[in-house]
Amino acid sequence: MKKKILIIDDSALMRRVLSDIINTDNRFQVIEVAVDGLDGLNILQSRANEFDAVLLDINMPRMNGIELLAELKKQSIKATVIIVSTIAIKDATETIKALELGAFDFIKKPDSYLDVKSNLFSDSILECLATATKAESKDEKSIIPVNYQTKKPIMDSSLKKTPMQMIGHSKKLVAIACSTGGPKALHTVIPKLPKNLDASVLIVQHMPGGFTKSLADRLNELSPLTVKEAEDGDIITKGTVYIAKGGHQMRLKKHADGRHYLSITEEPARHGLLPCADIMYESLEDIEIDQITCVVLTGMGGDGTAGISRLNKKHNIYVIAQDEGTSIVYGMPKVIKDAGLVDEVVALNDISDAITKNVGVR
Repeated sequence: MKKKILIIDDSALMRRVLSDIINTDNRFQVIEVAVDGLDGLNILQSRANEFDAVLLDINMPRMNGIELLAELKKQSIKATVIIVSTIAIKDATETIKALELGAFDFIKKPDSYLDVKSNLFSDSILECLATATKAESKDEKSIIPVNYQTKKPIMDSSLKKTPMQMIGHSKKLVAIACSTGGPKALHTVIPKLPKNLDASVLIVQHMPGGFTKSLADRLNELSPLTVKEAEDGDIITKGTVYIAKGGHQMRLKKHADGRHYLSITEEPARHGLLPCADIMYESLEDIEIDQITCVVLTGMGGDGTAGISRLNKKHNIYVIAQDEGTSIVYGMPKVIKDAGLVDEVVALNDISDAITKNVGVR
């Protein structure tokens, strides 16, 4: 049975383009469109259970996308909403707000009509819909969990060790990887970390350029820690969270004077990911850090597992993975767990406590 989709967008052209993309895939069918948020709200108030997913624009007359999401939350109307947004600063900020309000994920609107018609945009729409509606992927295959150290299939994994308890002036680092559902998860984890956390925090959240600064700014407003979008040359300090810049790769490096700094580069994506968590984790291999806590949150795919596997051979690491029940998409946490690399599986609301218990406070 085809998954039923509602499109809410004030642009007739975008409604047509999205409908054409969706209806050409035999897994989905657009069964209704709305011309603004108020129109969409009226439809969802009486028929929300008819739709498997909703594509929602942000900037619309009468009621915008943010107002609609707030109203759905207020009225306890459940809907799987995917934001289709531009990358203007104002829109980026509102997109982050939309994710806070419960949107499943977002897709960047193309900059031109030619880009609208591109395969990249249509593939993004269909891939996101497939994940959100749990539709079978066109290329879906049986995946056998693999232990990244032995390269052999494994049947299960067990917890390896108890949390580290290091004291004194040791150098500690928390490195977090997340993708689909990550912004909402970060809004739960980061604000609950204490201001005097005895570690620096690096985050790779899969996001295009233009959005990560808004995410960092919003988390900075909500958190006792300082949160910022990582900049090339940043010297990392304890009690500060650095979010990898969208559309770039982030690595940790060391100055001759012993201080650690961030390298932010424009380069090709790895496995379609820019930023890529594997690249961040690999950069830690030859860095002199006493303790590294790796955290893998909700997201599609398996980014982070290969990098953590390599890191595990050289460093004293402790790996925390989000549990299945609280993950929007149980992909990245499942892959790292099935690889036998996880020390602790934790529900989302408890992850900040697990991090703090592991690294301590100053």
